[in-house]
Amino acid sequence: MSTILVTGASGFVGSRLVPRLEAGHKVVALSRKPLAGAACTIRGDFSSFENLHQLDAHQIDAVVHLAGEVGGTSEEAGLATNVLGTRRLLRYLSDRGCRKFVLASSIAAVGCLHAEFVPQALPIADRHPCLARDAYGLSKAMVEQLAAYFARIVPDGEYTCLRFGWVMYSSRKEMPWSSAQALPALPFLYLGQVTSQDLLDGICAVLEAPVRPGAGVYNLVGPNLRVSGPVADVLRGCLGERGRHLDLAAHEVAGVAAPPIFAMDALHSDYGFVPSHSVCELDPETVHEVTA
Repeated sequence: MSTILVTGASGFVGSRLVPRLEAGHKVVALSRKPLAGAACTIRGDFSSFENLHQLDAHQIDAVVHLAGEVGGTSEEAGLATNVLGTRRLLRYLSDRGCRKFVLASSIAAVGCLHAEFVPQALPIADRHPCLARDAYGLSKAMVEQLAAYFARIVPDGEYTCLRFGWVMYSSRKEMPWSSAQALPALPFLYLGQVTSQDLLDGICAVLEAPVRPGAGVYNLVGPNLRVSGPVADVLRGCLGERGRHLDLAAHEVAGVAAPPIFAMDALHSDYGFVPSHSVCELDPETVHEVTA
C-alpha cells in the first residue's frame, strides 16, 4: 500500500477520486474545505510552504495535483496559484523523495478557450503548442513546462500532465448538439468533452503504472464527439476559411461514430488507457459542467 496525496480533494474530481483510491492506498487529502469521509484530511493551501509542512508526518509516494484556479481566472491569480503554487508543491515533495506526480493540465493549454483558436492539425496533438489568449490556458501550459523542468533536475521522477477535457456527467441519456441549434461558441472545447468515469479511470491508469521517469503530456477526452450530425459540418460552420488547412475526412460522420478530436494514442501506448464512456448520452439541460 502506497501513500497518495490528492490536492483539491474537496472538488468535483477530487471528492470522487479519494474514495476510489482509498480502496487500495492510504490517501492524504489536502483541501481548503472539509472533505467528508476521507481517512486523512489536511486543511490547507498547496501553494503555501507553511501549509505544506503539515505533510511532514507522511511519506508521500505519489501525488495527484488537482487544485488550482479554473477557467476565467485573472493573470495574477492564475499565474500565482497554478504556476508558482505548483512549483512550490513540486519542489517540496520532490525534495522529500516523492517520485510520481500526476498533474491536472487542460485542453485549454492549446488555446481552445478563445473563439479564434484554430489548431495546427487534427487530431490535436498532446504537445500542441500553447496558443492561449486567456490566463487559465497560459497557466496550464506553463505547468507543463514546470513538469519538464523538474523532470530534468530530478531524473528518476515522473511528472505526468493530463490535459483534461471539459468534464461532464448526467444520469439522463439524450442526444447532444444538432444542426437545429446555434453553433458552439468554443468548438474545440465543446468537442473535447469527457465523462467523469473516463477521467477517473485515466488518472488511476497513470497513477497505478510503474514510475516512468521523465515528463509527459497527454490528452484525456472522450472516445467520441457530442454532435448528432456530421462533425465536419460543425467545424466548417465555426471556422470558415480559417479551417481550410484541416483534414476533416475522419469527421464526415455523426459525433457518436467520430474519433476524438484530440489525439490519445500516446496515452494508450504508454499507460494502456483508452476512454470508453460515450459523451453522446448526456443531456445538456441537466448536465453538470466543470472545466478542469
